[in-house]
Amino acid sequence: MDPREQTIFALSSGRPPSAIAIVRVSGPQARAALACLAGKVPEPRIASRVLLRDPGRDPIDDAVVLWFPEPASATGEDVAEFHVHGGRAVLAALIAALSGFENVRAAEPGEFTRRGFENGKLDLTEAEALDDLIHADTDRQRRQALRQLKGLLGERARDWRARIIEASALIEAGIDFSDEGDIPAELIAPALARIRSLRDEIEEVLAAQGRSERLREGLVVAISGPPNVGKSTLINQLARREVAIVSPHAGTTRDVIEVQLDLDGYPVTVIDTAGIRETADPVEQEGVRRARRRAAEADLVLWIIDSEHQESARAGDAPVWVVRNKIDLEVARGVNVRPAGALRGDGTGTGFEISADRGDGVPELVAALVDFARDYFGSREDSLIGRERQRQLLQETVYSLERSISVMGSGEELAAEELRSAVHSLGRLLGRVDVEEVLDVIFREFCVGK
Repeated sequence: MDPREQTIFALSSGRPPSAIAIVRVSGPQARAALACLAGKVPEPRIASRVLLRDPGRDPIDDAVVLWFPEPASATGEDVAEFHVHGGRAVLAALIAALSGFENVRAAEPGEFTRRGFENGKLDLTEAEALDDLIHADTDRQRRQALRQLKGLLGERARDWRARIIEASALIEAGIDFSDEGDIPAELIAPALARIRSLRDEIEEVLAAQGRSERLREGLVVAISGPPNVGKSTLINQLARREVAIVSPHAGTTRDVIEVQLDLDGYPVTVIDTAGIRETADPVEQEGVRRARRRAAEADLVLWIIDSEHQESARAGDAPVWVVRNKIDLEVARGVNVRPAGALRGDGTGTGFEISADRGDGVPELVAALVDFARDYFGSREDSLIGRERQRQLLQETVYSLERSISVMGSGEELAAEELRSAVHSLGRLLGRVDVEEVLDVIFREFCVGK
């Protein structure tokens, strides 16, 4: 039997032990498995308390069961749910009983959602949004994924696709009636107007989204600079816990340390790197090499200096903020410094005066990071684009529409072909054409049981 025709099951709640665990079953054998284990098939979508028994009639658990006959289920197939006590022994007994049924097997990661997609319960943009919602770490990630899950992008894409097909039909009719005098011009003019309107509409969506798709991965901020200037102290301040070893000896940090932060709902990964300097120590040399590479890949670099180490920033194309640390020590020595956290221009980028050890100026630095993240991701709350794949396909659609306009004078056949390419790109966005290899990648990222 084809694996897609088999019945699947999985634990769809958290790891045991837990108060309650949910085991879902989907496929043609779900009804038979439910009837055997529960002794009955309850009314659809009505919770029923039963004593579950294995096929040998030994009791498994006092449980609640639910029945969702196809097609009115999440997967579009028959679905049964077993709500049991979340002990390991209970789950082991239930899973062993389910595994004993013919053509019933454990689900692969994302297989429930994939079956829902294949049965038309959701399009690919909604499936991607579901995965994003499961993995959301911050409130802004959650809100963006929830908007996607409502199908906002899918609805727009289906509307755009239908309108392109209508414009294409007008052009095709113009080709078919090319011997009828003025008829082609009467058909092509409204088609061109529709194509231009569609192009402008999709371009407006692309322009308004900023880097909204990057919200899934977050902003990467690298803390870099010479050795012993307080980089590890600063990352400990930002994380509000000791994640890096702080030592007065240079070269303590040998590898890259990463901390995930939630700054006003924006996901930010802060990287503490090894001090940038020339060294004969081969281990420290590798740390410096990694530090330079990560700084070059970051979205923003905080270049830390102090009164004794004021080397110029060494980074890639990312913006650089120069952060002067240890101002508390300079004040103690009577050195005149700016107020903690004050922004300044120094010719190399935005600058700050802080004391990472005492925390002076750190709140102002964090506030500036939040503003940077807001500008980077875009402040709109109605973003439609959640993944780079989606942005690329919309850009391909716009390109095809522009090409159809530019080649119209060279022949309606060429324009019609470009419109077919635009329709194809939107079909790939929705997951309806040529996406089998994409599906394998996307659904493999899901957790088991979803």
